Amino acid sequence: MIPKEILKKVQRIQIFTSHMVNDVMAGEYQSTFKGSGIEFDEVREYQFGDDIRNIDWNVTARHGNPFVKRFVEERELTVMLMVDASSSGAFGSIDKLKNEIAAELSAVLAFSAIKNNDKVGLIIFTDRIEKFIPPKKGKRHVLRVIRELLLFKPERSRTDISLALNYLNKVQTRRAVVFIVSDFLSEGFEKGLRIANQKHDVIAVNIVDPREMELPALGFIELMDAETGESIIVDTYDANVRKGFSLLSSDEIQKRKSMFRSINVDMIEVRTDKNYVDPLLKFFKMREKRK
Repeated sequence: MIPKEILKKVQRIQIFTSHMVNDVMAGEYQSTFKGSGIEFDEVREYQFGDDIRNIDWNVTARHGNPFVKRFVEERELTVMLMVDASSSGAFGSIDKLKNEIAAELSAVLAFSAIKNNDKVGLIIFTDRIEKFIPPKKGKRHVLRVIRELLLFKPERSRTDISLALNYLNKVQTRRAVVFIVSDFLSEGFEKGLRIANQKHDVIAVNIVDPREMELPALGFIELMDAETGESIIVDTYDANVRKGFSLLSSDEIQKRKSMFRSINVDMIEVRTDKNYVDPLLKFFKMREKRK
């Protein structure tokens, strides 16, 4: 039995997402992502200017005048949502936790996909594969994906992005658009990301919280790594401590961005203290201009 509060959350996300997809992001997704090839549409009589290589000789022979095969761009895509469920996602210093933002943003992407008749699949991971839902079409399927994201309780706390990418390549043999929704507080995944991006169109959705970039002056506080349980006491009244923390965080973020650029993986940065719609729209428009 699904708890009532989860059902209410699903309904709220569905209403909000449907409005956003229909009114705000209409056309953006479709114009950004296209199918992976062409598919046969029909046979029709030859017209001046048609490519003679497309002549269907069997039909031509039967009718006594030339007919050509007509092809259209294959629109159907597979969108895979890879969502990091490690313990670092259960953090947020503003209104919502990082994993709540991840669920909402994934819902927007999923509804955008089914509006264009694309398939949507889900991989939830920590340092193991926690849940896999094969790609399918339809509103009911997307609502199941959203329920899983809201209901899911991971068994593990740490992150292994490389393992998740290896699993993706095994279960998704056909080229897909892959959104990795994570805070990317993990190491050693560059090689796996490079290999996956050669096979798929991989987009990194990096969710960050302002408290991960700078500390407020609150005196002595305990900082704990949610994934390892390790903690440290720091004096946030000390300006050098705050500056050092900020510089270290900024350096990590820049290294991550540089790594994504070096292997041609686009990144969408989403902050918990800002609306995630603007970064999504900016990304879609950027990809459309690049074509």
